Amino acid sequence: MENFFSNFLQQGITFFAIMDPIGVSAMALSLLSHDITKSEINRVARKSTITIIVAFFVVLIGGDFILKLFGIGENSLNVMGGIILLLMAISMVNGSTEGKKPTKEEGKDLKAHEDLSVIPIGIPIAFGTGLFTTIVIFKHQVETASDLLSISLAFLVNAFLFYITLKNSIYIKKYLGLTGQNIITKLMGLIVGAISVQFIVSGLIKLAQSYM
Repeated sequence: MENFFSNFLQQGITFFAIMDPIGVSAMALSLLSHDITKSEINRVARKSTITIIVAFFVVLIGGDFILKLFGIGENSLNVMGGIILLLMAISMVNGSTEGKKPTKEEGKDLKAHEDLSVIPIGIPIAFGTGLFTTIVIFKHQVETASDLLSISLAFLVNAFLFYITLKNSIYIKKYLGLTGQNIITKLMGLIVGAISVQFIVSGLIKLAQSYM
């Protein structure tokens, strides 16, 4: 039981840092209409949350098949996933969101659509490559059913936090302001950076051992 809560806490913090719900909510507001109503943003938050939950279970169930299809080993994924997370962390710390935000021309085109909750808010802004690789790495660390349960619960808790944050994003922006949101994103970037280094070092050590 103690091991379950330890894994749940580690996975939960990792998912939260990578998802960065406060930063994502600020980005979502920049894509949505400035005069969006509370009921409209509630619908966007609900659909976006359903999208990332569906994406999570698709990756959790089908991630191994993708790895086998391309002949990618677990240790190689650890290293590559760590590098992706490290690049994301650097981007977050530097205050750059180029990896998540659509281009100017794409943004204009997207704003013409009525519903942005699935694409791009759900995928790839909230659920991007960082989450994909992290979920697959966590899945490869699973040894028992309780390990699988802890991953699922950790993500579902974060999906709920994402929903609450996006639902109240107008008020969060009002009280935190741009500076407050940037500070939180930078702190999340530091956590993601530390996690990425762990993935890289662990993968490199195991790769080195396999060739010895």
